[in-house]
Amino acid sequence: MEYSVVLVVSVSLGILIIYWTVLLIKILSYRTKPKKNHPVSVIVCAHNELTNLKKLIPLLLEQEHSNFEVIIVDDRSDDGTYDYLLEAQSEQLKFVRVDRVHDHINAKKFALTLGIKAAVNDIVLLTDADCVPASVQWISEMTGNFVKKTEYVLGLSPYSKSSGLLGHFIQFETQWTAMNYVGFALAGNPYMGVGRNLAYRKSSFLEHKGFSTIQHIVGGDDDLLINERANKNNTRVVIGSDSLTYSIPKATWSEYIRQKIRHWSVSKYYRIKDKFLLGLQNFANLVFWLALTILAVQTNNYLIPAGMLIFRMVFVTILVNLTSKKFGYRMNIWLVPLMDILYAGYASIFGIIALLTKKVRWKK
Repeated sequence: MEYSVVLVVSVSLGILIIYWTVLLIKILSYRTKPKKNHPVSVIVCAHNELTNLKKLIPLLLEQEHSNFEVIIVDDRSDDGTYDYLLEAQSEQLKFVRVDRVHDHINAKKFALTLGIKAAVNDIVLLTDADCVPASVQWISEMTGNFVKKTEYVLGLSPYSKSSGLLGHFIQFETQWTAMNYVGFALAGNPYMGVGRNLAYRKSSFLEHKGFSTIQHIVGGDDDLLINERANKNNTRVVIGSDSLTYSIPKATWSEYIRQKIRHWSVSKYYRIKDKFLLGLQNFANLVFWLALTILAVQTNNYLIPAGMLIFRMVFVTILVNLTSKKFGYRMNIWLVPLMDILYAGYASIFGIIALLTKKVRWKK
């Protein structure tokens, strides 16, 4: 019995090492290409985000890019956003107002669609109202690698550092997600992006009739759009400290879990290939921890489970450290082993809840 459990632990760990090694090689071998200057429309959807907009808009207008406009979509705000935008609007800063919810399409997707249609330029760059660009080069970095065949550019959006277990866990989980979707994309299989830092062509969006195939789904305006339309030929990835946007992490576990359930609930609509690849990785991860626990209880030789655990912890710590530095920020690597253990239980429990959840919402 003990040998069988050792085999299960070894096989599951082997599968994970293969995944992580491929991701690590792809990410570390990424090289920045020469950048071109393109006209860009930056689009931000906002619902009662006045405080955040007052911080974000000046940072956007200070971007060192020769030709861009900023479009704020005011989605039914009642906090003074409309009056602020009315006074702040200029030739470079425009806004669109949404005054009601439509039954046939999710509110966030409707707001985004209006913003994209209002864009003067073909390249649109998306971020959220509670985000801030990491540098004045953000627009140039995110859009400089568009060539004729490029339709989608995936960026990274880590969360600002915060103290406490939740803050560290959010950073770890976000890094883990980024490591997967960036690595997969660089391997020729883009399956998702994050709307906090994502660029694509307006012409492609309209040609594919916008969000028509996913308009009824809450969420998915970023990952489902990429999952449905992106491929190795039309998609690029941007990595580096100047290309990042930072977002404010949730303050409580309940807020964070609701957010992640909303995000994860759309994964059931991914392509079969992507569900298999991601599912196999998550399944191997769960099996590893379960089998390792059983082995630790059964065995009289604790060197075997201890050795496997230490090997995994060292490998994961190196993986997170190297990839986060490549992405342009630093993680607290001393907490990685603890975060790795917490993530296994968290992902298993709330991942299943998300897949079974039918009703989620963006904002009221």
